[in-house]
Amino acid sequence: MAQEQSYSTHRRYFPWHHFVVQPILLGNVIVEIMRLQKYQTVYHVWLVVFAIGLFIFSFTSRRMSLRAQDRVIRLEETIRLSRTLPASDAAAIDNLRPGQLTALRFASDEETPDIVRRIVSGELKTGEDIKKAITSWRADHLRV
Repeated sequence: MAQEQSYSTHRRYFPWHHFVVQPILLGNVIVEIMRLQKYQTVYHVWLVVFAIGLFIFSFTSRRMSLRAQDRVIRLEETIRLSRTLPASDAAAIDNLRPGQLTALRFASDEETPDIVRRIVSGELKTGEDIKKAITSWRADHLRV
């Protein structure tokens, strides 16, 4: 059974990525810099550049996955809001920013209309504000 989520437990770490791949790639950058100090050749400069590129790639590839997922979440939340919001509040959907929609995915259907009104009124501005305001947390265990 999946662990219950809340604001304090909703962040997701992918152990292979965060605690294995990135430390190895960072270690590789350090090793290649140390080798460059001993062997100052064009080849060893290239190895440092390549190691740095791999390390940066580990961040950018993760960011691209998260960005694609955020687009799907935005679509899901737009559909959910059009289904759960009263007709009088439905126009607000088009004014919500992607980060606000992403944060709203954690709100239960029952409290979503109130949170959307608070966003529109300017009371809740950021995704963090929205997540902190949620009282009935809807877990998302599929986050990349």
